[in-house]
Amino acid sequence: MYGQGILTGLKITFKYLFRPPVTQNYPTVKPILSARVRNSLSLGPEKCIACGLCAIACPNKVITLTSSKDANNKKVLESYTMNVGYCLFCGLCTEACPTGALKVSPDYENSVEAAEELIWDMMKRAKRR
Repeated sequence: MYGQGILTGLKITFKYLFRPPVTQNYPTVKPILSARVRNSLSLGPEKCIACGLCAIACPNKVITLTSSKDANNKKVLESYTMNVGYCLFCGLCTEACPTGALKVSPDYENSVEAAEELIWDMMKRAKRR
């Protein structure tokens, strides 16, 4: 039949036309996210033993950390940075952390205007929380 494709398309269009909208007005209405969502990372510097297992486990080499030894010959975390522009948010770094210092968090408002802002100083971010 001539025009069958148009009729099929219009049938689908009318089927979706009378459904309630699924979009949300984002700044005013915050989305309800699943408990298992991985949008951001958070660090507990007091728990970190500066072992470097998270940096080794990261497939994109996003994590850079520096440490020093204190008077008791124990490692102390000096700095912890992440280049989140290359991060996959796969969670392998959090699984490798033996103390649970690095965790995934459901924070999703991580947009920035400049690429330089994608390099996170996790020590400063931990102090803000």
